[in-house]
Amino acid sequence: MKLRAKMGTFVPPEDVPADYRAAVAMALHAELGSTHRAIKSAMRWTGASERTVKYWFAGERGPSGEQLVSLARHSDAVLVLLLTMTDRLVLEDGDG
Repeated sequence: MKLRAKMGTFVPPEDVPADYRAAVAMALHAELGSTHRAIKSAMRWTGASERTVKYWFAGERGPSGEQLVSLARHSDAVLVLLLTMTDRLVLEDGDG
């Protein structure tokens, strides 16, 4: 079963890096930007420390499974990233 995307802000599937850490960083930047407020938002969503979230934004490390689920719960970009990386995303006609 593939899921159809009808969401707002997300990284186009053709632009998703193969590296998990880089892909998560790209999705976080697309959804939240690159400000300190963005880091604080991801911290609230996941309960992760500031240092941990900064590693995610830098693409140096990736979130654990539990943290990834929390990010996908709050971020359309991360959810679409997950679906794209698992080859489970189908774009609606005209979506890209």
